[in-house]
Amino acid sequence: MIRAQVIGSGACSPERVVTNAFFENLVENADEWIFSRTGIRERRFAREDQATSDLATIAAQEALKSAGISAEEIDCIVLGTSTPDMCLPATACIVQKNIGAKNAFAFDINAVCSSFVYAMEVADNFITCGKYKTVLAIGADTYSKILDFQDQSTCPLFGDGAGAAVLRATEEADKGVLCTYMRSDGNGWPLIRVPSSGSRKPITAETIALRENTFKMAGKQVYIFATEVIPEIIVELCKKAGITPSDLTYIIPHQANVRMIDFIAKKFGYPKERFLLNLDRCGNTSAASVALVMAENMHNGTIKPGDLVLTMGFGGGLSWGGLLIRF
Repeated sequence: MIRAQVIGSGACSPERVVTNAFFENLVENADEWIFSRTGIRERRFAREDQATSDLATIAAQEALKSAGISAEEIDCIVLGTSTPDMCLPATACIVQKNIGAKNAFAFDINAVCSSFVYAMEVADNFITCGKYKTVLAIGADTYSKILDFQDQSTCPLFGDGAGAAVLRATEEADKGVLCTYMRSDGNGWPLIRVPSSGSRKPITAETIALRENTFKMAGKQVYIFATEVIPEIIVELCKKAGITPSDLTYIIPHQANVRMIDFIAKKFGYPKERFLLNLDRCGNTSAASVALVMAENMHNGTIKPGDLVLTMGFGGGLSWGGLLIRF
């Protein structure tokens, strides 16, 4: 049986550190106000001349180096993002050019904050069907480019970043992606959106004046959604694998809000220290979220060979899902 094994990972966080004090114009005692509600202390913003592809390229190059392979060995590049460089062409094609992956085909997918998990699902399927051997999955976003900095409910939450993973075919029975669980519910599409950004409502001077070309989120409804689907992901993946949550070495959740993590830890009686997080330092990096944490903890030695790790994402669409990976 062919499985998709994670053989390398990479990450990119922009150099510019933005602390909670940046938002003092929106709320008094911004650091205390933001940290107490979200667990975020700081985040990273890309430079004005940095695009999503720039961050994704660095993460991809790191992942290739980590895997010990050349770009020419990549069969496919799947880039998950909701902040592409432009509406066309695919940002993945720009990354392909940048890294010299001349033998690959490349495309984008957009499941908002679930995008990297969806990209990993695609990569897993491409490999396990036997048609492709090596796939580069990337999650990258630059939300600082689309935030409404007059909206205190959303703009302090997000940061920029990119993460990447190289997956390669293996015939080892208990290694790689063991099972996946993916879902979406289009009834919830209005809850997370950029209203004026496409063919339904093209950008005009009027929509810019109304700030409809910036990110909008119904925070309370999204929080309720997340606390419903996170347990679902854990339960369904463990059921598929025939294990219990206590058998997991770590959980890498989408880095959205520490309160969600506290809720899940209490619900499952799962030690909070076994949730791998960078939320306090990076904020919600959307598609990059899970990928960044995975790369960070593979590189620092926290995730070791043999570890069983559950990764999960949830976001706009509405979309949610997860993968169970044996490293």
